Amino acid sequence: MTTAAELFDIALIVALIAPAVGQVLCMIRLVIGPTTGDRILALDTMVINALSLVVVLGIHQGVTVYFEVALLVAMLGFVSTVALARFILRGDIIE
Repeated sequence: MTTAAELFDIALIVALIAPAVGQVLCMIRLVIGPTTGDRILALDTMVINALSLVVVLGIHQGVTVYFEVALLVAMLGFVSTVALARFILRGDIIE
């Protein structure tokens, strides 16, 4: 009979592996993406995968600082995605 702690450990392992596999697949899309839009979406998805890895690592280690780091990663990822998309569409970032 498995205990709740063992099931939690298994869930954490799965929660660490799934975004890592997604990160690798996004890197492949980033390299072979046929259009620039595909590459931008791959970068944005890589930010989300990194964010989920940071949160799960914080849960695993029991440290709350990781959640603040996750907020910073989310903000920087959003701003960088918007800036990159704007640069691709218009050729400049600041008007």
